[in-house]
Amino acid sequence: MRDENSGQWRGWRAATETALYGPGGFYRRPEGPAGHFRTSVHASPLFARAVARLLCRVDEALGRPGTLDFVDLGAGRGELVTGVLAALPDRVAARARGYAVELAGRPAGLDDRIAWLSEPPEGVCGLLFANEWLDNVPVEVVEVDPAGVPRRVLVREDGRERLGEPVSGAAAEWLARWWPLPPEEGLRAEIGLPRDIAWASAVARVERGLAVAVDYAHTADSRPPFGTLTGFREGRETAPVPDGSCDITAHVALDACAAHPTAGALPGARLLAQRAALRALGLTGARPPLALASTDPAGYVRALASAGEAAELTAPGGLGDFGWLLQPVGVTDPFAGPDLFVDVPDHEEQ
Repeated sequence: MRDENSGQWRGWRAATETALYGPGGFYRRPEGPAGHFRTSVHASPLFARAVARLLCRVDEALGRPGTLDFVDLGAGRGELVTGVLAALPDRVAARARGYAVELAGRPAGLDDRIAWLSEPPEGVCGLLFANEWLDNVPVEVVEVDPAGVPRRVLVREDGRERLGEPVSGAAAEWLARWWPLPPEEGLRAEIGLPRDIAWASAVARVERGLAVAVDYAHTADSRPPFGTLTGFREGRETAPVPDGSCDITAHVALDACAAHPTAGALPGARLLAQRAALRALGLTGARPPLALASTDPAGYVRALASAGEAAELTAPGGLGDFGWLLQPVGVTDPFAGPDLFVDVPDHEEQ
């Protein structure tokens, strides 16, 4: 992808915005994100079923409203919203409305029940779920110079970098509060303020229900000293080059998102590891009893495969390390107790 900015030095935020979302950008390519990296959604249908269970919990917390919204924010090609709607029991599916929010065009063959939007709808009553969305909200990268001063990192389309002006204003305030850098040359950070604002804006679309952001994340006690900016192309990690040929991503300071003045004004926000969230939703990764192999060999094989998929979704050092930011809006926390648990049968049993 070539544009009028190809030879210019720009901050990583502007360069990433063009590379991912500009004309011919990475997220507008026909193969979609699944052609380049594997999320929890692509790893196993168990993930969509777990989110369907969460939607059922939200439904109960809302008192089973006449219509129940599910908003898939950063929907890719609609894989998650499709799987969630398919996994809902009939008593909930009859009231459910699905929304896929994505900048790319609507894919052919998508279920007609799913509305395809470029931004979340207003007045959501239900569950807004942002799976690996915030990590692709572009951010500025800063680096400490030889004098100990954090400066904005500038980049060209070919990936070459140089240091720009010192960080100032709201970005400097965010850095001082959420990711203070010692005066050691070469240390890096990503300024997460645009993500805080994006998350607060998404939460504001929820009238009643739950907003959830799921991403690789870090908190104030574990910021990586050299940042996390990276790229992905065709299933492999690669150098982050802002030419539209690869995904450009960085982990999310979810604690900062939770504390933004808009979203943080709502009570009850909390962070969970994905392994804890999914286990609370019924995914344990436990192997089936060996006796099943003799009484129902085919069932044992299916159960064993399902256990392996659940184990991948909850594995330490992998997908299980994702952070879940939970923000209830006008309801009690749907994770608060077993009385709110509503089971969702496997699709084959419905």
